[in-house]
Amino acid sequence: MISFSNLDIIIISIFFFLLMIIGFIPKSKNESESFLLSNRNVGLFLFIMTNVSTWYGGILGVGEFTYRYGILSWTTQGLPYYIFALIFALLFSSKIRSSNLFTIPEKIESIYGKNVGILSSIIVFILVSPAPYLLMIGNLISYVFNIKLIYGLIIGIIFTSTYLFKGGYKSDLYTDVFQFFVMFIGFGLSLYFITNNYGGLTFLKSNLPSQHLSFTGNVSITYLIVWFLIAIWTFADPGFHQRCYAAKNNFVAKWGIIISIFFWALFDFLTTSTGLYAKALIPNLENPILSFPIFANQFLSSGIKGIFVAAMFATILSTLNSFLFLSATTIGKDFFSKINIKRKLSDVYYVKIGIIISSFVAILLSYFVQSVVDLWYLIGSIFIPPVILLIISSYFLKLKINNTLAVFEIIFTIVLGITWQFTRSLFQKSIFNEIEPMIVGLIIAVIIHSIGLLIQKKLSVK
Repeated sequence: MISFSNLDIIIISIFFFLLMIIGFIPKSKNESESFLLSNRNVGLFLFIMTNVSTWYGGILGVGEFTYRYGILSWTTQGLPYYIFALIFALLFSSKIRSSNLFTIPEKIESIYGKNVGILSSIIVFILVSPAPYLLMIGNLISYVFNIKLIYGLIIGIIFTSTYLFKGGYKSDLYTDVFQFFVMFIGFGLSLYFITNNYGGLTFLKSNLPSQHLSFTGNVSITYLIVWFLIAIWTFADPGFHQRCYAAKNNFVAKWGIIISIFFWALFDFLTTSTGLYAKALIPNLENPILSFPIFANQFLSSGIKGIFVAAMFATILSTLNSFLFLSATTIGKDFFSKINIKRKLSDVYYVKIGIIISSFVAILLSYFVQSVVDLWYLIGSIFIPPVILLIISSYFLKLKINNTLAVFEIIFTIVLGITWQFTRSLFQKSIFNEIEPMIVGLIIAVIIHSIGLLIQKKLSVK
């Protein structure tokens, strides 16, 4: 449990008070365009603020990763995402905005049919699971207030979901903007304080294992490759698509992402540096996921500690509420609204049901898989390969394959990816054990998709 001064408690209380007020300010009509996409009228400022704060939510995961591996955290969690975000902005953003749709599965269904659309909605639901972020907020609440993890998870999800019921995407946007500023102020002040007290790079070199200051760390090349491949997630990230759908125009969608990259790089510098100081100052933590909170408790002064804790809450909550809303949208818009129900209700009603379902699933996942890095790695490895080529081909129709084969691509890629995840341990003394499920999944997807393109080419020749 963190020991707070009265000043720290006041700062954290003000943060939560302002967050709730801001979250309940927006009023959305009971219509899809208003509730789900803020009437597709999001300007550049709002786009950048929510894009940065939402995309960067894994603060305790970054703390855990940096504590264990050092600068490798930036190599795997930062650099590849800048590259793929830039590609996304240049190749996809305008196409997505011009489509005037709501979700990824909706786009896939328009190209590949209802069956592929429903399958993709299940996968997207898993990809946007708020579980990793709920696990972080649950751990943080548990540590800060000295309560059991399960209670921290429940408190976190209830707190996050309340204003989404009322304001929808507008509440998500407004709270993200507020949390954007809290994030940067909190980590910036803390890093300035700690460097003034302990020194800069010389101190880190003297107190860190050598591999912690290596960009490649002490890991295999296949491990690095997989993390770079996981960054392809950017193309399949429903958050990116959602923000492009909601953007005022193509210019906002494209340049909002490009400008965001610079803010991500700055925030990555702040968080990775802070993580290195945590490792240098507290070298033998049993639970690295709590490296940032323990660092704050032991080494930050009154006031700065409160701002830093508020920044951690802001970083996680900004992504938790966005992923919760995306997950709920996937359930409501892409699943419930498309199945045969006698009494059809509005998309908004179904999305609100989706918030409840997503919350329950997230609590279960985060409680039973208690490592943020493992959650990211497992979800990304298994569920990106089945849809990545279908998403790309939905916008570049020369790459489209037969609808039936698209179904096989999804099913076989998932099944073989999961099978490999649980059977590769049989090859412990072989090079095959080094082959990650992500690589297996991508190979299968590429093979099936290539077969589909060859079939299409032969049919067109005839």
